[in-house]
Amino acid sequence: MNKFTAGVKEFFRKLLVSLKRRPQIIPMLAFVLAFLIYSLNLMNISDTTAKIQGKGMGLCGFATMLFSLLSLLCFLNAFPHRKKVNVPMLALMFAMVGLILFCDTFYLNAIASALTRADNPIQITKNTLYIAKANNMLNDHIIVLIVGVVLTALLPVYGKLLKKINTSVQVEDNGKLGAIDISGEE
Repeated sequence: MNKFTAGVKEFFRKLLVSLKRRPQIIPMLAFVLAFLIYSLNLMNISDTTAKIQGKGMGLCGFATMLFSLLSLLCFLNAFPHRKKVNVPMLALMFAMVGLILFCDTFYLNAIASALTRADNPIQITKNTLYIAKANNMLNDHIIVLIVGVVLTALLPVYGKLLKKINTSVQVEDNGKLGAIDISGEE
């Protein structure tokens, strides 16, 4: 059991060391999670668009998927390895995330107006349950995107806090370090 706990401690120490070196991994994981939430539920979005047929809904679904991919690429280019932050790429990434948030909000409003319109409103039944799933997924997508934006904006703050954490390994000395001859002479 002692060996297992030592292995777990070492795993978390190595994880913390990698986060100290590249703290931008944390917001990147949030953006990857947002992309996965949207892309894995694309069937519900497509079915909702086909059922409601609201103005601009298909374009919003396409734009969200496109800008999700492009914003991930801009994020990766904004933080090159061992170089300073590429500010234009970071600004472009924030602009794309803003467009994604706009498209998600527009799509949510189109769903709400289709459900509450005066003439022939769409009812959520067993056959149209995908509309409710798309609505809930878009709310989750917006929340995760906002978390990613906040994590990116606060990166300098928690990056400095991570660097203050001591991750060095304590090596025990048996007192015979001075007796070791490393000169190579016999």
